[in-house]
Amino acid sequence: MRAMNKLGHLIKLPLLAGAFLTLLPLEAPAEAAKAKIGGLYNISMAGFTIGRGSLSLVYQGNAYSAKVTIAPAGIGTLFTTGKGGAEASGWLVGSKVVPSRYRMASQAANRDFFVALSQGSGHIRSADVSPQFKPNPERIKVTKRHRSNAVDPLSAALVPVRSAKNALGPEACKRTLPIFDGWTRFDIKLSYKGLQEVTGAGYEGMVVVCKAKWVPVAGHRPSKESVKYMANAPMEAWFAPMGRDNVLIPYRMSIQTKTGRLLISATKLNINGKSQDNAAR
Repeated sequence: MRAMNKLGHLIKLPLLAGAFLTLLPLEAPAEAAKAKIGGLYNISMAGFTIGRGSLSLVYQGNAYSAKVTIAPAGIGTLFTTGKGGAEASGWLVGSKVVPSRYRMASQAANRDFFVALSQGSGHIRSADVSPQFKPNPERIKVTKRHRSNAVDPLSAALVPVRSAKNALGPEACKRTLPIFDGWTRFDIKLSYKGLQEVTGAGYEGMVVVCKAKWVPVAGHRPSKESVKYMANAPMEAWFAPMGRDNVLIPYRMSIQTKTGRLLISATKLNINGKSQDNAAR
């Protein structure tokens, strides 16, 4: 049962779909051609399928719009009927991501969750969130300072790097993602681990492997065991170049939990309308 609750957390707070389902656009092309990227992902816990997710991104010039969905699958359907999705849009200005809008709606544990963020100039201008956290003196309060220089989980998935030649190397992982999800403010610190040769899901070749660390900033309760564990939980994200040579998309992501490894892996990739399926396993 505890393992199945992990899917509920994914649905309520689509962190993995946002911060881990990271697309890494590099140098902008000379012409503002429209790129359409889509993918289907399997979500498993300790080797058992508990959910499936989808990702779609439209990227043209310096404008982007992204959408993710998550729903139970496999044995996950025995424990929850919850599902969720999120949408984000904005612009890339120079080397910065400038979000304008974020919406998330989901159902988990017989409860509805909703987040609407208005953003501008790299800051969270307003937030409409339901439900609100219950008052607790231990909870670190989210202040205006915490909403400055922060982005929503999906917009955090757009991370410029200096040049295409640095795509499969340390530059792709050398970053900290400052994220505000409507309830909490946290960082995802990425660092370079190495390269890995892979095959499957329509891609054969090298991927860049980043280690990841979740760092709570505000909105959390420091004494909670889940907070303490997540702050030290081993995490990884693998990224593969697809379509244009100046874009990386997620190949797989993993978090080691108390009940086993939570793994998100691509099963089908669609780049500019060209569908590529992963062979059945």
